[in-house]
Amino acid sequence: MPTAQLPTPDIETIVVGGGVVGLAAARSLAARGMEVMLIERHDRTGTETSSRNSEVIHAGLYYPKDSLRARLCVAGRHQLYEFAAENGVAVNRCGKLVVATGEEDLASLERIAQRAQANGVCDIAMLDGAAAQRLEPEVACIAALHSPSTGVIDSHGLITALEGHLTAGGGSIVLSTEVTSIAVRPDGLYAVTALSTGSSAERTTAQTTITAKNLVLAAGLAASDVAKSLKRSWRSGYVCPATYLAKGHYFTLAARAPFSRLIYPLPTGAWLGIHLTLDIAGQAKFGPDLTWIESLDYAFEDQDGERRRRFVSEIRRYWPSLPAGALQPGYTGIRPKIYAQGEPPADFAIHGPATHGRDRLVALYGIESPGLTSSLAIGDYVADMLLGPSRG
Repeated sequence: MPTAQLPTPDIETIVVGGGVVGLAAARSLAARGMEVMLIERHDRTGTETSSRNSEVIHAGLYYPKDSLRARLCVAGRHQLYEFAAENGVAVNRCGKLVVATGEEDLASLERIAQRAQANGVCDIAMLDGAAAQRLEPEVACIAALHSPSTGVIDSHGLITALEGHLTAGGGSIVLSTEVTSIAVRPDGLYAVTALSTGSSAERTTAQTTITAKNLVLAAGLAASDVAKSLKRSWRSGYVCPATYLAKGHYFTLAARAPFSRLIYPLPTGAWLGIHLTLDIAGQAKFGPDLTWIESLDYAFEDQDGERRRRFVSEIRRYWPSLPAGALQPGYTGIRPKIYAQGEPPADFAIHGPATHGRDRLVALYGIESPGLTSSLAIGDYVADMLLGPSRG
């Protein structure tokens, strides 16, 4: 049905999911004049993947040329530093070293450098071990790739700023409300049914259905489940990507770290290894590791100290002087992956009408790292898919 013939909906645009990506998309749409409602199942925005990560602003070193990950990471990194400066969000553009600890690592390090340059990351530098140690005396390596545009950001401050932009632009945020089903009505509007996730008493009376002209599915860990309710409305042959859950543990350092930059080992596939990062206050943390899980479980698991021993072994490859007993259990995060264990890493999946066959709908799947870095660029990308490229 042509857009001009649609009846008036309850709300022009609904965004499902209140992580940084959903917030960024809602902000971008509101900035272009749309009436936007964001629906989040938790009692706060950004409580899942967005706030349980390393808080790193990635430069764009690792991702295949012309992939969405590469393009949106590089664009998003520039936008994020600018947005943080304009909105008082704390950042530390500290840089990082990707380190080779043995001769067998040198070819992989060179490939990362080549990929980074292909992605337009032109400020990197290859260092020998001595040069790396002049930057970071405690690091042990025979070579390193220096990325000065890598940094860290206060993810909570970013979430608050995005909320402020959305509401200042006339958008609304509905919390503690879980989308349970979505249907396409005969008149072409989307009917979004949601249920209060507050008290049990509220749940019996607080189910409601809201109609919208436009729909953005940015539900992160629940993206595939939300999209499945539309299965009869997708184009023939379209299959929603399945979401697989990957849990990562972080240990924190009991003392002040003797590093001013992030230290990363060489990646294994899409896993960036047990890296050392610094938060805005300079506190060091290590992780994440990678454990495939079947259901959401944020418990920190370290039976008999085995996980801690693995972390210590990995960390001492590039920091041999890690003090005994210095690691403390930190927190866990869960990433939404759209490839299963043993499969090759997948690109971001941002599906519009050309892919799934539904007008005025954008569905996002598998937005994991570098999703935080890419968030503002993803928000603009979604807005472009719904409205066309901005002329501003």
